[in-house]
Amino acid sequence: MKTYTTLILLVLLAGCRGTTTTGEKEARRQVQAVAGAYRPDGRKPELPALTAQSSLSNFLAYALLNQPKVEAAYFDWVASVERITVQRSLPDPQLTFQMDIQDVVTSLMPGLMMSFPGMGKLRAAGAVAAAASQGGYFTFKSASLQSAFDVKRAYYRLYFLEEKIRVNRENLGLLQELEPLARAQNEVGKATLQDVLRAQIEQERLNNDIVNLEDSRAPLLAQWQAALGIEPNDPTPPVPARFESTPLDLAADKWLEQALAENTRLKAISADVHAAEAAIRLAYKARMPDTSVGVMADAKMSPVLYRPWGTVSLPLWRDKLAAQVAEAQANKRAGEARLTAEQIGLAVDVAERAFIYRETTRNLTLLQNALLPKQRQSLEVARSAYLAGQVDFLNLTEAEQTLLRFNLDEVEARTQRELSLAELSLIMQGMPPAGGGATGMEISSPGIGAGKKMGGGASSGGMGSSGSGMLPGNSAPPPKKMSQ
Repeated sequence: MKTYTTLILLVLLAGCRGTTTTGEKEARRQVQAVAGAYRPDGRKPELPALTAQSSLSNFLAYALLNQPKVEAAYFDWVASVERITVQRSLPDPQLTFQMDIQDVVTSLMPGLMMSFPGMGKLRAAGAVAAAASQGGYFTFKSASLQSAFDVKRAYYRLYFLEEKIRVNRENLGLLQELEPLARAQNEVGKATLQDVLRAQIEQERLNNDIVNLEDSRAPLLAQWQAALGIEPNDPTPPVPARFESTPLDLAADKWLEQALAENTRLKAISADVHAAEAAIRLAYKARMPDTSVGVMADAKMSPVLYRPWGTVSLPLWRDKLAAQVAEAQANKRAGEARLTAEQIGLAVDVAERAFIYRETTRNLTLLQNALLPKQRQSLEVARSAYLAGQVDFLNLTEAEQTLLRFNLDEVEARTQRELSLAELSLIMQGMPPAGGGATGMEISSPGIGAGKKMGGGASSGGMGSSGSGMLPGNSAPPPKKMSQ
């Protein structure tokens, strides 16, 4: 009968629940808030229907829900929250069994053993896991913001590719108008056949550039498809027909302040520092002894013989305990140093992107308000002077090529401006985009590259190959300010 009592006790213990900590409750509430929109009932929700008339926000929502990288970061975060329960729970009880055998079984002793870590150890381990789960949340949010940037980057590059093709076709039309003028001047003896050949050469070159640009559409569409998380064998998604710029409704002098307050990369590192602080408290708890208690009952004896027993660990190795504390303290200091380094790097990133934004805005204003209108007028003057025999065909084609360069520079400035806006938005909310951002991406034609002066080469070959509202904005508890 007593043996049955022991087995019943074991079954009851197997159904017990541990005490939920405050950090665990907050982490689970956070998961519920995000899962309700991102993965309701653990499944991917219905994706928005995408058409050419869909807004950019529809494409961003589609990418957030469908991008495997975001989903992987989400489930990594969920796993880290579940790990809190594992870390703060007692070890499983153990069923023991012992028999004494001579010629026959002389004793049969089933029993139950339970281990109890030292006072405060489980709570400290749960605190470490809870702080680590916050890092997982911010990593998930960073992946979501990076996904949004990838969509915007592919979208802007596709849009401005079409703009470059349009500019080149317009200039091709101008060259096709110049060839009859050269033929007419040749027929009346005011020009040589060389002018006609030069016009034909320029048309052939420009035709080739247009073909190169059109061919570059394929890799950009592949990047667009990948940014939306659509597999390569699936149909290529449409591209929004309406252009939408990235809003940045914040004064320039507040950009760095906003980035330092909201950047999820900083918050993830700060969560690592808090985890290191909790690990220090856990390391000090290693000095507390662990205990194990149990009871055995000899079912062969009448009356039944009970044998209680217990053990206590002896944390004698002081060098080991000191090393555990020193390791945790070193991890904290390393985390604080990484946090400071990230803050310094963030300030540099904001300054660089802000400079690119201001520079491209100035260049765009200059091109649109001064250079392009005057160059169009200069081309008309050169055309009239050529017909009057006052300038040669070389001067006329040079005026046409300068207009082409200015038009392409205007498209390039618009591209750089939109990418710098998208990057600034990402930095202030999330983290610096991988790969160095616009300053490191070749998004322009050969000779019209980023950082080159306006009026550089006239060639317009293919573009280079470089690459939410659903999340609670700051649903995580704000990290405590760390003393540096």
